[in-house]
Amino acid sequence: MEKPQKLKKPRGKASLIPGKCIACGARCQSVCPVEAIDMNEKGEPVILTDKCIGCQKCVKVCPVEALEMFFTPEELEILKKLEKEKGAGEPEEEAESEEDRELKNFLARYRGVWVFIEQTDCTPEKVSWELLGVGARLAGALEVELCAVVLGHNVERLCHEAFTYGASKAYLVDDPILKNYRTAPYLAAFCSLVEKYRPEIVLMGATGLGRDLAGAVATRLRTGLTADCTGLDINEKRQLLQTRPAFGGNIMATILCEGRRPQMASVRPHVMPMPVKKEDAAGEIIREKLTMKEKDVFTKVLQVISDAGRMDSVDIGGAEFIVSGGRGMMAKENFKILQELADELGGVVASSRSAVDAGWMPVERQVGQTGKTVRPKIYIACGISGAIQHLVGMQDSDLIIAINRDREAPIFEVATYGIVGDLFRIVPAITAHIRQMKTRRGTPKVC
Repeated sequence: MEKPQKLKKPRGKASLIPGKCIACGARCQSVCPVEAIDMNEKGEPVILTDKCIGCQKCVKVCPVEALEMFFTPEELEILKKLEKEKGAGEPEEEAESEEDRELKNFLARYRGVWVFIEQTDCTPEKVSWELLGVGARLAGALEVELCAVVLGHNVERLCHEAFTYGASKAYLVDDPILKNYRTAPYLAAFCSLVEKYRPEIVLMGATGLGRDLAGAVATRLRTGLTADCTGLDINEKRQLLQTRPAFGGNIMATILCEGRRPQMASVRPHVMPMPVKKEDAAGEIIREKLTMKEKDVFTKVLQVISDAGRMDSVDIGGAEFIVSGGRGMMAKENFKILQELADELGGVVASSRSAVDAGWMPVERQVGQTGKTVRPKIYIACGISGAIQHLVGMQDSDLIIAINRDREAPIFEVATYGIVGDLFRIVPAITAHIRQMKTRRGTPKVC
């Protein structure tokens, strides 16, 4: 009598779940052993089913579970029969490897969300409070503490101010060596705190100081750093989803740091909303000492020159009203009509990169991916087409007014109000109307 043939377990084919892919950087494609995955222009995988062998490596590596195994009706029937025949003591899944256990134990030793409180002469950068706002959301999702890190000299009051913006604990290193920022002592102080207390996530502002310190810390700790993030979130694996523009701003990539801790990200000022300040909030201060001595620091500060008082210094990042011009302004002298409108609103004039490249505006007035990120109450875009590189720098404005001759310009897709027409007629008309309103109401002109 012939022995019945044993059913062979079908392997299926990998399949993409629509709407779940985050374009993480072709992780699935990189692990495929048979080159059965291509990537489309959106950074999403295209499964070549004739090549797929059902090894499930792409499914396992996907950070957001955007891939699944697909089985035909016949294969599903075989799976049902095998399920019935399966012995009671047979393991359902492969045993966890020693390497996986070690990684899991390593990651479990890191807990907490830290925000670096950047300061100059005990004056904090606003981005630090913005990061405490998003940090509170991340800490809530992870069910861990939100902590502030304060480095400097005579800066303890910043710990108490950090509590009012949501921190429950502050790590303070107060030393005369830290009075003025120098990479070496700040690096030593920060890394000693991380190595002792092991935070899960570290957030810093993407300022000049923040970029310098974040890169040095990530290098010393041998961990990953995602710069200039525009979005931060947590997935079900406790991983930090770090979203930033990629490929020249043409796509938004979400980056993860899987096997290293802490997970580090920097965020530009004015990208995240300010949290509500609670004046009566309090927290715990952990004081640590810096072991480095002045003789160990080779960089010396001879003089500090501030540009805060310069007449031509304008902080477009902190402005509530911005009138911005692009290539459509045609010439440098035409920015005068934007200045007149900005004066009436009590705002400032900014520009797109094309206007800076043309020499019409200084680089410190540039809004966009390679310029500054702004979040004003009103942003008026004049003659700006709306390339993605510009949009990432201003799309979070409370109200956006776009003026452009081209009704198909991408700027209209993010605008609250759009005006199709000649800006050289429209802008002076708006300015004149505001002046008339002020005259009727007796409102003094804002200079």
